[in-house]
Amino acid sequence: MSLLLKSTIVWLMFIVTESLNGTVRIFYLIPTFGDPLAHQISFAIGASLIVIIATIFIPWFQASRRSQLLEIGLLWLLLTVGFEIILGRFVLGYSWQQIAADYNIDRGGLMPYGLVLLILSPIVAAKLRGILPQLERSVADPKI
Repeated sequence: MSLLLKSTIVWLMFIVTESLNGTVRIFYLIPTFGDPLAHQISFAIGASLIVIIATIFIPWFQASRRSQLLEIGLLWLLLTVGFEIILGRFVLGYSWQQIAADYNIDRGGLMPYGLVLLILSPIVAAKLRGILPQLERSVADPKI
């Protein structure tokens, strides 16, 4: 199975998980804590879940270079932004201003932080699993 397909499968797990996280935010966290705090709690939960899922599946990718891990993260970013736009604009009918609000850090939007996490999560996961030092050695010494 190709790295692209594996990366897309794991990304689909992120989307399902984040959709469930969003449902919990809407039906439990917002009524309990109010909107701003609920978004912060939900962000922390979502970020943790992304790192956990990436850490579980990082060996499956069998990446041989650090650059492959960055490519996976960039793919996850592109898929996520595309999903957000398609779902928000074309399925839910949100205005561009509503979609952009999640990306506005000055107004409490946390999406830019989440996207940075998506890019870096394969490297973080490889580090947590002890795979990253092996990748660094194999780049430094091609015989390994």
